[in-house]
Amino acid sequence: MATAKTAIAPMKAAQIPKAGADFEIVEREVPQPGAGQVRVKVQACGVCHSDVLTKDGLWPGIQYPRVPGHEIAGVIDELGAGVTEWKKGQRVGVGWHGGQDGTCLSCRRGDFRNCRNLKVPGISYDGGYQQYMVAPVEALAAIPDSLGAAEAAPLLCAGITTFNALRHSGALPGDLVAVQGIGGLGHLGIQFASKFGYKVAAVGRGPENAALVKKLGASVYIDSKSTNAAEALQKLGGAQVILATAPSSKAMSELVDGLGPNGKLVVIGATMDPIEVTPMQLISGSRTIQGWAAGTPTDSEDTLRFAELTGVRPMIETYPLEKAAEGYARMMSGKAQFRVVLTM
Repeated sequence: MATAKTAIAPMKAAQIPKAGADFEIVEREVPQPGAGQVRVKVQACGVCHSDVLTKDGLWPGIQYPRVPGHEIAGVIDELGAGVTEWKKGQRVGVGWHGGQDGTCLSCRRGDFRNCRNLKVPGISYDGGYQQYMVAPVEALAAIPDSLGAAEAAPLLCAGITTFNALRHSGALPGDLVAVQGIGGLGHLGIQFASKFGYKVAAVGRGPENAALVKKLGASVYIDSKSTNAAEALQKLGGAQVILATAPSSKAMSELVDGLGPNGKLVVIGATMDPIEVTPMQLISGSRTIQGWAAGTPTDSEDTLRFAELTGVRPMIETYPLEKAAEGYARMMSGKAQFRVVLTM
């Protein structure tokens, strides 16, 4: 049986790894797809902050060893039994939504994104930090030919999350939409918001971001280190939507008063500490707070096609698979500009 190099944390079955465990390169057999599955020859895999859930054993019930990675772009290498709708050699991606049970109440209502037994690549089964992976057909998204693998990979998590959250936010073209955070999610959120026709206000910390956000499509830059961002948004008429991308509950809390009437704070930056808001802040102006998580593979295809059409692209730093540990450390440092991608 052929073998392929795989980046994997040194985890033993039925053990929870210690936080900060190192990655190592191991030789594994090339996996064979089962019925309803395909084997993907991985060309690129984004390194997402959510990979910490696998690496540090933070996802309940996860079994080891497990290969991380849920921003996967590649080519179908082999078809499992019964797979007829996909072809060998077809370009595909696999994002956070790695399959659903099809039987829970959410699935029966067509709400696959909120499946009670959602499968996640790199958590439910081995992800993309390897040369070959196996995925169920319900996890596959077709990748347009004009998008390179390394630029498509981050769109399958960071991209779909910002794209989907904005298009379901209720904001209309011409509305003021603020994007909090100029990072892996935020730099994509600014681009999508601009291409949707919103008036975009980017909210960051420090003057060094001003030129970049204008280049990405923002009309206004608000430096929250030197300015009360909520007051600045109110001077612009109040935001219809604030897309909160940076994982800082304190920063999110400080922006609630920047919402206009019927405004909505849409939270996609994951953090465990509470957002602080008073009932009066929500009652006054009929404001709301909503969380949003990724989307289905068809949402991924919408994201990829829209990016292809409008020129939205992630800013990436690439590392070879053999340097997965370095790429992961770079992502965790918060200094990457702005998404780290492993290439095979």
